[in-house]
Amino acid sequence: MPLSEHSRYTLGNTLGVLKVIAGIVLLFAISWEIIAGDHVHLSRTYLTIQLIVCIVFLCDFFVRWAADPRPGRFFWRNLAFLLISIPWLNILDWSGVRMTHDWGILVGLIPMLRAFLAMVIVVRWLVSGNKMNRIFWAYIFTVVVFTYISALVFYDYEVTVNDKLHGFGNAVWWAWMNVTTVGAEIFAVTAVGKVVTILLPSLGMMFFPIFTTYILQEYAPPKPEKEHK
Repeated sequence: MPLSEHSRYTLGNTLGVLKVIAGIVLLFAISWEIIAGDHVHLSRTYLTIQLIVCIVFLCDFFVRWAADPRPGRFFWRNLAFLLISIPWLNILDWSGVRMTHDWGILVGLIPMLRAFLAMVIVVRWLVSGNKMNRIFWAYIFTVVVFTYISALVFYDYEVTVNDKLHGFGNAVWWAWMNVTTVGAEIFAVTAVGKVVTILLPSLGMMFFPIFTTYILQEYAPPKPEKEHK
């Protein structure tokens, strides 16, 4: 029996809350793994948390797929969400594939894409204003989260080989200086670090027009009304 519109709306909100919680948990887990880990091995705790979070994402996909009145269209439209929800890191671990810590972190970041999309729901809940306000806060959220994740990746790959990187605080400072296109005196020495160094200012330049448009709209003097003849 197909669900009513109200039932699908309630189900969507419930799943949305679970996805947000799972996304936050995964972000904390990967942060702890990188900041407090040994940069050589992936801990069993982190692998377990990632598996549980991916199961939550997969359950969300299959429940919404079953509840959708047009399941075929839903599946193909959301196939990318399914692929990034699969616990690839755990599958590789169970298969006995030996990966370096560097590759493990990269594979482990795939579900973070799903977590990021889930946490964008927070913006919709918090902002009830006009469309420009939502775009602005989505911009702030995207920049903050992407910059933080970039700092994590940069720190994990550079901390053991970069003499100028001293602690995670330096990595955060490096990330914010680059996303604002100012630049920092910490230069990447690894291939992944150099890629992130290119992506960060590119993100900043792409999103800066949104900030400018918002400021102009909010603080520009109102246009005088035309006098009727």
